[in-house]
Amino acid sequence: MDGNRGPDGPSDASRAAWTRDHASELRRDESNVAPVIYPADERVDDELHIWDTWFLRERGGEIAEIDGYRVIVALTASSDLLPGKRHDVATLRYFYSEDGENWETGGPVFEGEAFGSRQWAGSVLYDDGDVYCYYTAAGRAREKELSYSQRIALAEGGRLTVGDGVSIDGPWEHSILLEPDGELYETEAQYRGMTYTFRDPWFFEDPASGETYLLFEANTPVPEGSDACGGDPAQQEFNGSVGIAHSPTGDPTDFELRPPLLDAVCVNQELERPHLVVRRGRYYLFVSSHVHTFAPGLEGYDALYGFVADELRGDYEPLNGHGMVVTNPAGAPFQAYSWLAYDHGDELLATSFFNYHEYDRPTMDDVALLPEDEQRRRFGGTLAPTVRIELDGAETRVRGALDHGHLPLPREGLPEPWWTRAEGDDGDGGEY
Repeated sequence: MDGNRGPDGPSDASRAAWTRDHASELRRDESNVAPVIYPADERVDDELHIWDTWFLRERGGEIAEIDGYRVIVALTASSDLLPGKRHDVATLRYFYSEDGENWETGGPVFEGEAFGSRQWAGSVLYDDGDVYCYYTAAGRAREKELSYSQRIALAEGGRLTVGDGVSIDGPWEHSILLEPDGELYETEAQYRGMTYTFRDPWFFEDPASGETYLLFEANTPVPEGSDACGGDPAQQEFNGSVGIAHSPTGDPTDFELRPPLLDAVCVNQELERPHLVVRRGRYYLFVSSHVHTFAPGLEGYDALYGFVADELRGDYEPLNGHGMVVTNPAGAPFQAYSWLAYDHGDELLATSFFNYHEYDRPTMDDVALLPEDEQRRRFGGTLAPTVRIELDGAETRVRGALDHGHLPLPREGLPEPWWTRAEGDDGDGGEY
């Protein structure tokens, strides 16, 4: 299992936590600000909005390469749609590439019916020819009005074939893997905050133990009247956590809930798309989060945040003392989101999607005030430049960036970045 802790991990009292003291130190500085993003000469697919993206991976976590192809899956919607409405109709599509730079649209992952009225982010496993697609079932199929219930679902039975390109086909068998239990993880009926989360499943096999897990985004129950956050009910509504489930047999279709890996009660409501990188025997846990999901009294950013521990169920400490690894420049605070970090030799690479450009208002709420044609024009809706990150123990530093959608394999060399930071440069010539 995990060291001497077993699959259940530590008790509630000893869970790792991202604290207000940690988060109070969050600041933009020369180590964590990415460069300004400008529109690519060509989008991956002009007919689609593309956002949250993840690799097809092998069971051990390696990026799958099948007959020279690598594959990504992403949330997509028609580019005719207003960008702010895209989550209401999100569809999983796959894309493939032989060089990690030029991507072809393969098509929808599911041609038939899946759980939910739409499908949100997850992960996809390639295991000895079989494809397992873990996804978030948002809402209920055929519902008349959109709801925001969330369950963790699995589609198994997929097969990948290579011919004139790559094809992923069923027939798929869909099942609900996990639902919140109300004790370790808050149910929709319990939640009393700004948003509800039980989503983003991410498959992980621990190299130290060989045990099989799913990570996911969730909320920790904080009952009314609790003494959490000093009894402050406004802060208690911000109760994000990184959840984890364990497969007792290693079967990738059978998981049981375990206590969270990390709590952010009193700090942040949404620890989105959690994932792990194991490097030199240490466990690096990454999440994305928004400026508006931080609790009152804290100033955060749309950013990639990271934590490190010596074992899977260890005491995770925030990288850089506060947790922030990569954020957007002050003049373009919402230009990218939904980062996914992966190991690449001497550094990390972080993928994301190109969000809103030429937009520097303090909140995303104001996007809806723009004319519809401007909302569409300013939404990137494609893969963003890949950020290069230097990682040294518990310290990180943005080193540079590759082109839009350049996702090299770990064995491939990297070109010189098109941008590197000079001392004191925040990437856009402005203040941090």
